Amino acid sequence: MPEHQTAARPKRGMPLHWKMAIGFFAGLALGLAAHATGGADARWVQGLTHYVTQPVGTLFLRLIFMLVLPLLFSALVVGVAEMGDIRSLGRIGWKTLAYTVIVSGIAVVLGLLLVNWLQPGAGVDPATAQQLLGEGAERAKAIVSGVGTQPQGLDMLLSIVPDNVVGAAASNGILAVMFFALMLGIGLVLTPSPAARVLLRGIEGLFEVSMTLIGLVIRLAPYAVFCFMFNLAALFGWDLLARLGAYVGVVVLALAIHMFVVYSIALKAVGGWSPLEFFRGVQEAMVMAFSTASSNATLPTSLRVAEENLKLPNKVSRFVLTVGATANQNGTALFEGVTVLFLAQFFGVDLSLAQQATVMFVCILGGIGTAGVPAGSLPVVALICGMVGVPPEGIGLILGVDRFLDMCRTTLNVTGDLVAAAVVSRGEEDTRGIADA
Repeated sequence: MPEHQTAARPKRGMPLHWKMAIGFFAGLALGLAAHATGGADARWVQGLTHYVTQPVGTLFLRLIFMLVLPLLFSALVVGVAEMGDIRSLGRIGWKTLAYTVIVSGIAVVLGLLLVNWLQPGAGVDPATAQQLLGEGAERAKAIVSGVGTQPQGLDMLLSIVPDNVVGAAASNGILAVMFFALMLGIGLVLTPSPAARVLLRGIEGLFEVSMTLIGLVIRLAPYAVFCFMFNLAALFGWDLLARLGAYVGVVVLALAIHMFVVYSIALKAVGGWSPLEFFRGVQEAMVMAFSTASSNATLPTSLRVAEENLKLPNKVSRFVLTVGATANQNGTALFEGVTVLFLAQFFGVDLSLAQQATVMFVCILGGIGTAGVPAGSLPVVALICGMVGVPPEGIGLILGVDRFLDMCRTTLNVTGDLVAAAVVSRGEEDTRGIADA
């Protein structure tokens, strides 16, 4: 039987993450070549990025986002319903919340310590900063003006409970949709009737169809990654890293320490995992996260990696990963803390320990409520800057390098979600059944 299965097994092609890696480096190389020969002001570079590569990348992200909401909704409902009883949901929910708060707190403290020690804002050339502010003025103004329309304080908490779930979905209110899905899942657990089981099977069908459609869209990922990187390199060239090298270096250093030190300790000490084995299993999700700079767009890949590579219980992985795509963003929290202190250093605003503690607290909350889409954390950074007396318009300084940093922090966010799923899964029974084992 095993010999027959081996003989009948179809020959697999190149893994998707390798194709995405090829697209990444090919796009980067050709983009740098285009920047060197023509530069961002060249008409042919502008035409190619505006009419070809940018539309292709945008189309890919729209296809993903079109399917992410039904996937997130159905995965969370099914994940909650599969737990079987409220006690199991409460146990996994509290474990997930505790992990999120503790690890996000560690991330923010790590970032604040590094930015206070290395002082990246003190070494920025004012002329370069003014140039960056000029280039990003229009986008910075749009981001800052959008801060006032975001719910804050008690209103932010109340907005999690939607008065119209369809309206919340239409306005991309991910937390509100997740709350409704959580309540629907609890209702299915508490309603052991034939009609409720039929509804659950229908939602399971929606989940399976969403995964199938996203699997088709994901095949376009290598081409989209090529377009993303070509745009980035052709328009900015090496200046993307050179203009704000000290700031970029501190953020990347903090993200790397959190990724390979904090996560490894959590995996080994709490989850009982080999860090090397874990990182080997999640590399496809990491490449996808780095390429798209979106936790939500990477969610389908994360769910598949958790099930097929890590062999985590479905009831845990679906719950933790769908919630974590919005609520467990360690990289975002870290980035926000470093950025606020960097801007404070640049503008000469001396933040006291109490103010830095406030920044840390708001960054943890911001990491929980930030949209899992590209550049979703920039409005939160502007909000925090206004709270501590730093000019919010200063985010214009970092817009030139934010795309690269967004890719890096999203990779940490997605990896952190998978670490959370692995840690929370310890001691939980696998409900996938004999056929899936």
